[in-house]
Amino acid sequence: MNRRILGGTGISVSELALGAMMFGQMGNTDHNDSIGIIHKAIDAGINFIDTADVYSAGESEIIVGKAIAGRRDDIVLATKFGLPMGEDPNQRGASRRWITSSVEGSLRRLGTDYIDLYQLHRFDYGTDLGETLATLTDLQRSGKIRAFGSSTFPAERIVEAQWIATERGLGRFITEQPMYSIFARKLEAAVLPTAQRHNMGVLTYSPLNGGWLSGRADITGAHRVASRPSMYDTTTPTGAAKLDALNRLTVVAADAGLTMPQLAIGFVLAHPAITSAIIGPRRHDQLDGLLTAAGVVLSAETLDAIDAIVAPGTDVNPADNYNADDPALADARLRRR
Repeated sequence: MNRRILGGTGISVSELALGAMMFGQMGNTDHNDSIGIIHKAIDAGINFIDTADVYSAGESEIIVGKAIAGRRDDIVLATKFGLPMGEDPNQRGASRRWITSSVEGSLRRLGTDYIDLYQLHRFDYGTDLGETLATLTDLQRSGKIRAFGSSTFPAERIVEAQWIATERGLGRFITEQPMYSIFARKLEAAVLPTAQRHNMGVLTYSPLNGGWLSGRADITGAHRVASRPSMYDTTTPTGAAKLDALNRLTVVAADAGLTMPQLAIGFVLAHPAITSAIIGPRRHDQLDGLLTAAGVVLSAETLDAIDAIVAPGTDVNPADNYNADDPALADARLRRR
Protein backbone atom coordinates (compact mmCIF):
# COMPACT_ATOMS: atom_id res chain seq x y z
CA MET A 1 0.00 0.00 0.00
CA ASN A 2 1.52 3.30 -1.10
CA ARG A 3 1.78 6.11 1.47
CA ARG A 4 1.41 9.85 1.02
CA ILE A 5 1.89 12.82 3.35
CA LEU A 6 -1.36 14.41 4.55
CA GLY A 7 -1.05 18.05 3.55
CA GLY A 8 1.35 19.95 5.76
CA THR A 9 0.84 17.68 8.79
CA GLY A 10 3.82 15.43 8.15
CA ILE A 11 1.52 12.46 8.85
CA SER A 12 2.00 9.48 6.53
CA VAL A 13 -1.28 7.93 5.37
CA SER A 14 -2.23 5.14 3.00
CA GLU A 15 -3.45 6.13 -0.47
CA LEU A 16 -6.65 4.22 0.28
CA ALA A 17 -8.54 5.29 3.39
CA LEU A 18 -11.20 3.08 4.94
CA GLY A 19 -14.54 4.86 5.17
CA ALA A 20 -16.73 3.58 8.01
CA MET A 21 -20.12 4.94 6.95
CA MET A 22 -21.38 1.46 6.08
CA PHE A 23 -20.70 0.03 9.55
CA GLY A 24 -23.80 0.05 11.75
CA GLN A 25 -27.49 0.53 11.00
CA MET A 26 -26.74 2.40 7.76
CA GLY A 27 -25.10 -0.72 6.31
CA ASN A 28 -23.55 -3.75 8.01
CA THR A 29 -25.34 -4.25 11.31
CA ASP A 30 -23.09 -7.13 12.43
CA HIS A 31 -20.46 -5.56 14.67
CA ASN A 32 -18.12 -8.54 14.61
CA ASP A 33 -18.26 -8.78 10.83
CA SER A 34 -17.65 -5.04 10.49
CA ILE A 35 -14.69 -5.29 12.86
CA GLY A 36 -13.35 -8.13 10.73
CA ILE A 37 -13.53 -5.92 7.63
CA ILE A 38 -11.63 -3.17 9.44
CA HIS A 39 -8.95 -5.62 10.59
CA LYS A 40 -8.59 -6.97 7.04
CA ALA A 41 -8.12 -3.44 5.72
CA ILE A 42 -5.47 -2.68 8.34
CA ASP A 43 -3.66 -5.94 7.60
CA ALA A 44 -3.66 -4.97 3.90
CA GLY A 45 -1.77 -1.78 4.72
CA ILE A 46 -4.54 0.77 5.24
CA ASN A 47 -3.65 2.97 8.21
CA PHE A 48 -6.19 5.75 7.60
CA ILE A 49 -9.77 5.32 8.88
CA ASP A 50 -12.49 7.93 8.37
CA THR A 51 -15.84 7.98 10.17
CA ALA A 52 -18.31 10.55 11.58
CA ASP A 53 -20.48 11.01 14.64
CA VAL A 54 -23.62 11.02 12.47
CA TYR A 55 -22.96 7.65 10.83
CA SER A 56 -25.63 5.35 12.28
CA ALA A 57 -26.05 7.87 15.12
CA GLY A 58 -22.63 7.11 16.60
CA GLU A 59 -22.70 3.36 16.05
CA SER A 60 -19.99 3.55 13.37
CA GLU A 61 -17.62 5.26 15.79
CA ILE A 62 -18.32 2.57 18.40
CA ILE A 63 -17.49 -0.19 15.90
CA VAL A 64 -14.31 1.57 14.79
CA GLY A 65 -13.31 2.05 18.43
CA LYS A 66 -13.69 -1.67 19.10
CA ALA A 67 -11.72 -2.55 15.98
CA ILE A 68 -8.70 -0.37 16.73
CA ALA A 69 -8.45 -1.22 20.41
CA GLY A 70 -4.87 -2.31 21.00
CA ARG A 71 -3.81 -0.93 17.59
CA ARG A 72 -4.52 2.76 18.14
CA ASP A 73 -0.94 3.97 17.65
CA ASP A 74 -0.82 2.36 14.20
CA ILE A 75 -3.95 4.15 12.97
CA VAL A 76 -4.51 7.67 11.67
CA LEU A 77 -8.04 8.21 12.92
CA ALA A 78 -10.37 10.77 11.35
CA THR A 79 -13.93 11.61 12.29
CA LYS A 80 -16.37 14.41 11.54
CA PHE A 81 -18.90 16.62 13.29
CA GLY A 82 -21.55 19.14 12.34
CA LEU A 83 -24.49 17.22 10.89
CA PRO A 84 -27.59 16.82 13.11
CA MET A 85 -27.22 14.40 16.03
CA GLY A 86 -30.70 15.04 17.41
CA GLU A 87 -33.84 17.14 17.07
CA ASP A 88 -32.41 19.99 19.14
CA PRO A 89 -31.06 22.72 16.81
CA ASN A 90 -28.07 23.02 19.16
CA GLN A 91 -27.06 19.41 18.46
CA ARG A 92 -25.48 20.27 15.12
CA GLY A 93 -23.34 22.85 13.40
CA ALA A 94 -19.99 24.39 14.28
CA SER A 95 -20.65 26.53 17.36
CA ARG A 96 -18.23 26.37 20.29
CA ARG A 97 -21.06 24.93 22.37
CA TRP A 98 -21.63 22.01 20.02
CA ILE A 99 -18.02 21.33 19.04
CA THR A 100 -16.90 20.99 22.65
CA SER A 101 -19.77 18.60 23.30
CA SER A 102 -19.49 16.57 20.09
CA VAL A 103 -15.76 15.95 20.42
CA GLU A 104 -16.28 14.42 23.86
CA GLY A 105 -18.95 12.12 22.43
CA SER A 106 -16.67 11.00 19.62
CA LEU A 107 -13.72 10.41 21.95
CA ARG A 108 -15.93 8.30 24.20
CA ARG A 109 -17.40 6.20 21.39
CA LEU A 110 -14.03 5.72 19.71
CA GLY A 111 -12.41 4.74 23.00
CA THR A 112 -9.44 7.05 22.48
CA ASP A 113 -7.83 10.06 24.12
CA TYR A 114 -7.25 11.93 20.88
CA ILE A 115 -8.44 12.22 17.29
CA ASP A 116 -5.84 12.61 14.56
CA LEU A 117 -8.08 14.54 12.16
CA TYR A 118 -11.30 16.25 13.25
CA GLN A 119 -13.39 17.53 10.33
CA LEU A 120 -16.31 19.92 9.94
CA HIS A 121 -18.79 17.82 7.95
CA ARG A 122 -20.49 20.76 6.21
CA PHE A 123 -19.99 24.51 6.18
CA ASP A 124 -22.11 26.11 8.91
CA TYR A 125 -23.73 29.28 7.56
CA GLY A 126 -25.09 30.16 10.99
CA THR A 127 -21.79 30.31 12.89
CA ASP A 128 -18.93 32.78 12.58
CA LEU A 129 -16.08 30.84 10.98
CA GLY A 130 -13.60 32.50 13.31
CA GLU A 131 -15.50 31.10 16.29
CA THR A 132 -15.28 27.62 14.79
CA LEU A 133 -11.55 27.88 14.06
CA ALA A 134 -10.85 29.29 17.53
CA THR A 135 -12.64 26.36 19.16
CA LEU A 136 -10.83 23.79 17.01
CA THR A 137 -7.52 25.53 17.76
CA ASP A 138 -8.23 25.23 21.49
CA LEU A 139 -8.96 21.51 21.07
CA GLN A 140 -5.72 21.08 19.15
CA ARG A 141 -3.72 22.87 21.83
CA SER A 142 -5.34 20.76 24.52
CA GLY A 143 -4.25 17.58 22.72
CA LYS A 144 -7.75 16.24 22.08
CA ILE A 145 -7.25 16.57 18.32
CA ARG A 146 -4.03 16.60 16.32
CA ALA A 147 -5.28 18.42 13.22
CA PHE A 148 -8.57 19.64 11.79
CA GLY A 149 -10.10 19.91 8.37
CA SER A 150 -13.18 20.75 6.34
CA SER A 151 -15.53 18.71 4.17
CA THR A 152 -17.39 19.70 0.98
CA PHE A 153 -16.29 23.34 1.21
CA PRO A 154 -16.48 25.34 -2.03
CA ALA A 155 -13.25 27.07 -3.05
CA GLU A 156 -14.28 30.48 -1.75
CA ARG A 157 -15.00 29.08 1.73
CA ILE A 158 -11.64 27.32 1.78
CA VAL A 159 -9.93 30.64 1.04
CA GLU A 160 -12.05 32.47 3.61
CA ALA A 161 -11.11 29.95 6.30
CA GLN A 162 -7.40 30.21 5.48
CA TRP A 163 -7.55 34.01 5.57
CA ILE A 164 -9.36 34.10 8.93
CA ALA A 165 -6.85 31.67 10.44
CA THR A 166 -3.95 33.87 9.32
CA GLU A 167 -5.64 37.14 10.30
CA ARG A 168 -6.54 35.95 13.80
CA GLY A 169 -3.54 33.78 14.53
CA LEU A 170 -5.55 30.56 14.68
CA GLY A 171 -4.94 27.02 13.54
CA ARG A 172 -6.15 26.33 10.02
CA PHE A 173 -8.01 23.65 8.14
CA ILE A 174 -5.22 21.39 6.94
CA THR A 175 -7.42 19.03 4.90
CA GLU A 176 -10.50 19.06 2.70
CA GLN A 177 -12.83 16.10 2.08
CA PRO A 178 -14.87 16.51 -1.12
CA MET A 179 -16.81 14.12 -3.34
CA TYR A 180 -14.72 13.21 -6.38
CA SER A 181 -15.07 10.63 -9.13
CA ILE A 182 -15.09 10.28 -12.89
CA PHE A 183 -18.76 11.32 -12.78
CA ALA A 184 -18.23 14.24 -10.35
CA ARG A 185 -15.34 16.38 -11.57
CA LYS A 186 -16.50 19.94 -10.90
CA LEU A 187 -14.00 20.45 -8.09
CA GLU A 188 -11.10 20.09 -10.54
CA ALA A 189 -11.76 23.68 -11.63
CA ALA A 190 -11.32 25.45 -8.29
CA VAL A 191 -11.50 23.31 -5.14
CA LEU A 192 -8.52 21.08 -5.88
CA PRO A 193 -6.22 23.86 -7.16
CA THR A 194 -7.17 25.97 -4.12
CA ALA A 195 -6.38 23.11 -1.75
CA GLN A 196 -3.02 22.66 -3.45
CA ARG A 197 -2.16 26.35 -3.11
CA HIS A 198 -2.80 26.14 0.63
CA ASN A 199 -0.88 22.86 1.04
CA MET A 200 -4.00 21.00 2.19
CA GLY A 201 -4.33 17.25 2.15
CA VAL A 202 -7.36 16.04 0.20
CA LEU A 203 -9.17 12.82 1.05
CA THR A 204 -12.01 12.21 -1.36
CA TYR A 205 -15.16 10.18 -0.85
CA SER A 206 -17.44 8.29 -3.24
CA PRO A 207 -14.83 7.41 -5.90
CA LEU A 208 -17.37 4.88 -7.26
CA ASN A 209 -20.08 7.57 -7.40
CA GLY A 210 -22.38 5.76 -5.00
CA GLY A 211 -22.01 2.44 -6.82
CA TRP A 212 -22.30 3.63 -10.43
CA LEU A 213 -18.64 2.74 -11.02
CA SER A 214 -18.64 -0.44 -8.93
CA GLY A 215 -18.83 -2.74 -11.95
CA ARG A 216 -22.16 -4.24 -10.93
CA ALA A 217 -24.32 -5.43 -13.81
CA ASP A 218 -27.49 -3.72 -12.56
CA ILE A 219 -26.92 -0.29 -11.03
CA THR A 220 -30.49 -0.21 -9.68
CA GLY A 221 -29.45 -2.95 -7.24
CA ALA A 222 -27.00 -0.68 -5.43
CA HIS A 223 -27.35 -0.60 -1.64
CA ARG A 224 -28.04 3.15 -1.60
CA VAL A 225 -30.90 3.09 -4.11
CA ALA A 226 -33.45 3.07 -1.28
CA SER A 227 -32.09 6.29 0.26
CA ARG A 228 -31.54 8.24 -2.99
CA PRO A 229 -33.64 6.56 -5.71
CA SER A 230 -33.47 9.54 -8.09
CA MET A 231 -29.69 9.18 -8.24
CA TYR A 232 -30.08 5.74 -9.87
CA ASP A 233 -33.00 6.44 -12.21
CA THR A 234 -31.65 5.68 -15.68
CA THR A 235 -34.74 7.19 -17.36
CA THR A 236 -33.84 10.75 -16.35
CA PRO A 237 -31.53 12.83 -18.58
CA THR A 238 -28.66 12.65 -16.08
CA GLY A 239 -29.28 8.96 -15.40
CA ALA A 240 -29.24 8.19 -19.10
CA ALA A 241 -26.05 10.25 -19.52
CA LYS A 242 -24.38 8.27 -16.74
CA LEU A 243 -25.45 4.97 -18.24
CA ASP A 244 -24.08 5.96 -21.64
CA ALA A 245 -20.80 7.11 -20.10
CA LEU A 246 -20.60 3.92 -18.04
CA ASN A 247 -20.92 1.77 -21.14
CA ARG A 248 -18.08 3.69 -22.79
CA LEU A 249 -15.94 3.56 -19.64
CA THR A 250 -16.40 -0.21 -19.52
CA VAL A 251 -14.56 -0.40 -22.85
CA VAL A 252 -11.80 1.89 -21.54
CA ALA A 253 -11.34 -0.29 -18.45
CA ALA A 254 -11.22 -3.47 -20.55
CA ASP A 255 -8.66 -1.96 -22.91
CA ALA A 256 -6.50 -1.04 -19.90
CA GLY A 257 -6.89 -4.51 -18.38
CA LEU A 258 -8.62 -3.11 -15.31
CA THR A 259 -11.85 -3.64 -13.42
CA MET A 260 -14.22 -0.69 -13.22
CA PRO A 261 -13.37 0.00 -9.52
CA GLN A 262 -9.66 -0.07 -10.40
CA LEU A 263 -10.25 2.42 -13.20
CA ALA A 264 -12.41 4.66 -10.99
CA ILE A 265 -10.06 4.71 -8.01
CA GLY A 266 -6.96 4.95 -10.19
CA PHE A 267 -8.52 8.02 -11.81
CA VAL A 268 -9.05 9.72 -8.44
CA LEU A 269 -5.54 8.94 -7.21
CA ALA A 270 -4.03 10.25 -10.46
CA HIS A 271 -4.86 13.87 -9.58
CA PRO A 272 -1.82 15.49 -7.89
CA ALA A 273 -4.01 17.20 -5.26
CA ILE A 274 -5.39 13.93 -3.89
CA THR A 275 -3.82 12.37 -0.82
CA SER A 276 -6.19 9.45 -0.22
CA ALA A 277 -9.33 7.99 -1.77
CA ILE A 278 -11.91 6.81 0.76
CA ILE A 279 -13.36 3.38 0.06
CA GLY A 280 -16.54 2.38 1.90
CA PRO A 281 -17.12 -1.39 1.78
CA ARG A 282 -20.08 -3.00 3.49
CA ARG A 283 -18.99 -6.60 2.89
CA HIS A 284 -15.70 -8.52 2.84
CA ASP A 285 -15.92 -9.25 -0.89
CA GLN A 286 -16.40 -5.55 -1.63
CA LEU A 287 -13.25 -4.74 0.34
CA ASP A 288 -11.32 -7.47 -1.48
CA GLY A 289 -12.23 -5.95 -4.84
CA LEU A 290 -11.43 -2.40 -3.77
CA LEU A 291 -8.03 -3.33 -2.34
CA THR A 292 -6.91 -4.40 -5.82
CA ALA A 293 -7.00 -0.72 -6.81
CA ALA A 294 -4.05 0.06 -4.54
CA GLY A 295 -1.04 1.01 -6.60
CA VAL A 296 -2.96 1.23 -9.89
CA VAL A 297 -1.43 3.89 -12.15
CA LEU A 298 -3.42 4.94 -15.21
CA SER A 299 -1.59 5.73 -18.42
CA ALA A 300 -1.92 9.08 -20.15
CA GLU A 301 -3.86 7.33 -22.90
CA THR A 302 -6.38 5.94 -20.42
CA LEU A 303 -6.80 9.30 -18.69
CA ASP A 304 -7.29 10.96 -22.09
CA ALA A 305 -9.98 8.40 -22.92
CA ILE A 306 -11.77 9.20 -19.65
CA ASP A 307 -11.56 12.94 -20.41
CA ALA A 308 -13.19 12.32 -23.78
CA ILE A 309 -16.17 10.68 -22.05
CA VAL A 310 -16.58 13.03 -19.07
CA ALA A 311 -15.01 16.44 -19.62
CA PRO A 312 -12.67 17.79 -16.93
CA GLY A 313 -14.38 20.06 -14.41
CA THR A 314 -17.89 18.76 -15.04
CA ASP A 315 -20.46 16.81 -13.01
CA VAL A 316 -22.63 14.40 -14.99
CA ASN A 317 -25.35 14.98 -12.38
CA PRO A 318 -24.85 18.24 -10.43
CA ALA A 319 -27.32 17.00 -7.79
CA ASP A 320 -24.78 14.37 -6.72
CA ASN A 321 -22.57 17.01 -5.19
CA TYR A 322 -23.53 18.34 -1.77
CA ASN A 323 -22.07 21.73 -2.67
CA ALA A 324 -25.24 22.27 -4.69
CA ASP A 325 -27.34 22.91 -1.58
CA ASP A 326 -25.95 26.38 -0.77
CA PRO A 327 -28.65 28.15 1.30
CA ALA A 328 -27.87 31.38 -0.54
CA LEU A 329 -29.39 29.75 -3.62
CA ALA A 330 -31.94 27.38 -2.10
CA ASP A 331 -33.62 29.85 0.29
CA ALA A 332 -35.44 32.58 -1.66
CA ARG A 333 -35.54 34.81 1.44
CA LEU A 334 -31.77 35.22 1.19
CA ARG A 335 -32.02 36.49 -2.39
CA ARG A 336 -34.81 39.07 -2.03
CA ARG A 337 -35.35 42.26 -0.04
